[in-house]
Amino acid sequence: MNAEDFPTPDADVESVTPETLKSRIDDGESVTILDARMSGDYEEWHIDGENVESINVPYFHFLEDELDADIIADVPDDREVTVLCAKGGASEYVAGTLADRGYDVHHLEDGMNGWARIYETVEVTDYDGAGTLLQYQRPSSGCLGYLVYDDGEAAIIDPLRAFADRYFDDADELGVDLKYALDTHIHADHISGVRGLDAAGVEGVIPAAAVDRGVTYAAEQSSASPVSQARQDADDLTTAEDGDTFEVGDVTIETVATPGHTTGMTSYLVDDSLLATGDGLFIESVARPDLEEGDEGAPDAARMLYESLQERVLTLPDDTLIGGAHFSDAAEPANDGTYTAPIGQLVEEMDALTMDEDDFVETILADMPPRPANYEDIIATNLGQNTVDDEEAFTLELGPNNCAASQESLAGD
Repeated sequence: MNAEDFPTPDADVESVTPETLKSRIDDGESVTILDARMSGDYEEWHIDGENVESINVPYFHFLEDELDADIIADVPDDREVTVLCAKGGASEYVAGTLADRGYDVHHLEDGMNGWARIYETVEVTDYDGAGTLLQYQRPSSGCLGYLVYDDGEAAIIDPLRAFADRYFDDADELGVDLKYALDTHIHADHISGVRGLDAAGVEGVIPAAAVDRGVTYAAEQSSASPVSQARQDADDLTTAEDGDTFEVGDVTIETVATPGHTTGMTSYLVDDSLLATGDGLFIESVARPDLEEGDEGAPDAARMLYESLQERVLTLPDDTLIGGAHFSDAAEPANDGTYTAPIGQLVEEMDALTMDEDDFVETILADMPPRPANYEDIIATNLGQNTVDDEEAFTLELGPNNCAASQESLAGD
């Protein structure tokens, strides 16, 4: 039986929205989750946190007329339990089965797919450039993006295709026009929103070096969204060379070439205050170097990354904020709730930033995490070699990003 083809349970089962569950976790409530997905899916990606108890009991255990007593024993009966699955069907059935037996349960609407649609904005209050800087946060995958706005204009850095319409809604609410959509590199963990935004009238910007990887930008298939209905040619995009600048009101965004994670990896210095580093440097780790050229090319890419960090990033003033395109469970947010940190703090906390080149390369290559799920298909889609509709694009990027090197080997004591 397909996990989503379950009958509606006899017992009344309440549901909770992903946003409500996220709010409870953020507020420090003790949350108990029964994840009914298969064990492999659970191990790859699940909701976690200091105040979250997560239990994995695959849904098929609840199909038996007589539930295994050992299975039921794993489910707490002294507190509320949130049951979830991939899309919400199996979890409603499992929750109903437990409710029939007196358990205090509800289920998560739309399951992990709903969790993946949470996208929050937090102001970067330590930013001291012109205008206002917001950080977009996607907790399901750790994706981060940045919206800077000033004097009626705005730019988005590392937009996601799944939220292209959201950027226009936010711009309307702020009373600004989206002027630029900038990508730091060819992403391997999510589908870029630059093409769709460019097609809808925003100037799309990609690193000039990304063109050397074979960007073709085939037209996307249409959907109900006006963003994804639009079409564009590759020549419509602006390419950013090292040192190029883009103006948003009184804000200057400077292009800083930082190859390593990819050959075209590019950072954007926002009004000399925050360096949006893409996947080059995170607040808890540095980039992995193997997603473009594989294991064979990883050593050369690691050396390239070392040079970029030492010569282009760490030469900036110590109070320059670093804001990557991702955060992991190991990342500690700043006081303002954003995943940003001053360069000086990162140098003190991260051993990788004070190693010599040989040690840096050896350390990075010694303990590489699993590659992102579907990363080859995602790269091909972002290059324009694959054509996928909105639902396919969303499904491709579900799961953790895994674009960083191992935090344990690179962080300080």
